[in-house]
Amino acid sequence: MLLSSSVVNHLRDVATWPDLDDGRYTSIRPIGAGGMGRVFAAREEPLGRDVAIKISHAPVPGTGLDARLRQEAQVLAQLEHPGIVPVHSLGQLSDGRVFYVMQLVRGHRLADPAVRPHTESAALAIFERVADALAFAHTHGVVHRDLKPSNIMVGPFGEVLVMDWGVAKILAPARPELSAAHGPTAPGGTQAGTRVGTPDFMSPEQAKGGAATVGPASDVYALGTLLFWLLAEDLPPRDAASAAAALRAHRPRFAKRLRAIVAKCLAHSPSDRYADAAGVVADLARYRAGEAVAALPETVIDRVLRFAARHLTLIVLVAAYLAMRSLFAWWR
Repeated sequence: MLLSSSVVNHLRDVATWPDLDDGRYTSIRPIGAGGMGRVFAAREEPLGRDVAIKISHAPVPGTGLDARLRQEAQVLAQLEHPGIVPVHSLGQLSDGRVFYVMQLVRGHRLADPAVRPHTESAALAIFERVADALAFAHTHGVVHRDLKPSNIMVGPFGEVLVMDWGVAKILAPARPELSAAHGPTAPGGTQAGTRVGTPDFMSPEQAKGGAATVGPASDVYALGTLLFWLLAEDLPPRDAASAAAALRAHRPRFAKRLRAIVAKCLAHSPSDRYADAAGVVADLARYRAGEAVAALPETVIDRVLRFAARHLTLIVLVAAYLAMRSLFAWWR
């Protein structure tokens, strides 16, 4: 008897499900897959909570995929931040494959039109949370290397989580305990000349395969691409000047200071960008507060226009008052 393709696919799925037969996890069902492994939702019986279980794709235990998945779990465990999914435990299945248990994140990927922001305020609110999570990671010596909308989850209550840290780079000496175990020559490590990331969001140094030159500024480039994508609903040109011009063409109402932040993130040379995501967060906070930003040296005219925009209500009231006084004096 021949089986339909849907039945064959289901049997293949079942064959790769986690072999967790100790009763701790029940109601196991697949919810997604990525380059390194599959993700399952399950019920953790002792605590009565829903969790997600990520298990390696590795057909043979002990391969690079297992090492990558183990590193991802260890990285996440070190990054306790509201914008980074928490890990509960790390383990090994009876067949040798590595898995880890994490919070079950409900919501949509940012790439989903259902959660795509359509105003500057909404876009900046999401972007600020993403940048803050990366700033925390950079402070702890971790570079994400694959930031993109499909790796960002937006929850039903406004939660924003940066996901998929499987190709993260561990910087020394900030995280020596991780770097020693998962350095560039460790199983699953990134070899020189290997391109890691997603082309549309990849920094120039990543595109060249220069793993040694990839650092926090590489994530800053991805942040600039993400910010452009959120604001213009499109991907930017591959150089900063053209990106600023394109953003002005797409959304001429956006302030010059905001365009300058995008352009600084997208600078071709890492030394011309913000040093890390914390610089982006700080400049964005200054922009939202109506202050001068580090990305844009101001002229006198810029300062006057910024002051006018920041105190528009007061200026209108004073102008109205003076106009009324003038009319009153004229009628007398």
